[in-house]
Amino acid sequence: MCSQTISPGIRLIRAPVRYLTDFADQAVVLPLVLAVAIALAVQGWRRGAVTWLIVVAATFTATAASKLIFLSCSPVFGPMDIHSPSGHVAAATVVTGGLAAMLTRRQVSILPAAILAALVIGTSRLVLGMHSLPEVVFGAVIGLAGAAALMRYAGPPPVLKLAPLVAVIVVIAGLFHGLHFPAEAAIRHTAFRAAQFIPACRGNLEYLRHPAIEGSRAKPNAA
Repeated sequence: MCSQTISPGIRLIRAPVRYLTDFADQAVVLPLVLAVAIALAVQGWRRGAVTWLIVVAATFTATAASKLIFLSCSPVFGPMDIHSPSGHVAAATVVTGGLAAMLTRRQVSILPAAILAALVIGTSRLVLGMHSLPEVVFGAVIGLAGAAALMRYAGPPPVLKLAPLVAVIVVIAGLFHGLHFPAEAAIRHTAFRAAQFIPACRGNLEYLRHPAIEGSRAKPNAA
C-alpha cells in the first residue's frame, strides 16, 4: 500500500507544503528560541527572555509527555485517533505567537498569530499525512496554552530594535531549515519501554512494531 506511485500533481503540492512544515521542526525551533532569548537579553528585556525560555520549554515538555502517554497506551486512547500529538503544531503555535508580540510590540497579537500558525502548520501536517486531525488539534491546544502563558507572564514588550531581532530569526531559520531533530524515535522507544510495565498497553501498535518484539516473533519462523 505504501509503495503506490505518487502522481506528479501530488508531488508538486507536497513539495512546498513540506518546505513550509520544516520551519516548525525542532531542529529549527530550538536554536531559534535560544537565539531570540539571547537577543532579548542583550536588548535589556530579561523578563521577556526568561519567560520566553520557560514557557517554550514547558510547551515542549508537555508535548513530549503527551506523546509518551498516547504512544505507550494506544489501546486506551485509540478510539480518539490520537497516537502522537503534533509537536510541529505546538512549537509553531507558541513560537509564532511570541515572535508576533515582539515584532508588533503588542501583547494582543499573540493569540491571533498563534491561531494562524496552528491552522497553517496543522494543515500542512494533515496534507502530508503525518498526523490525524485530533492529533493536530491536541498539538494546537498545547501551543495555544503556551501562547496564553506568554501573554500573561511576559509583560508588555518594550521598544525593541527590530532589525537585529529580524536578522536573528532569518539567519537561524535559513541555517537550520531542512534539518530534522530525531526526537520522535526516542519518544517511541521510551513509550515501548513504558508499555512493558502496563499490562493494558502491551498490545498497542507501537509495542508490537518495536524491533525487539518483531525480532522475538520472527525467530521461530526463521528457524
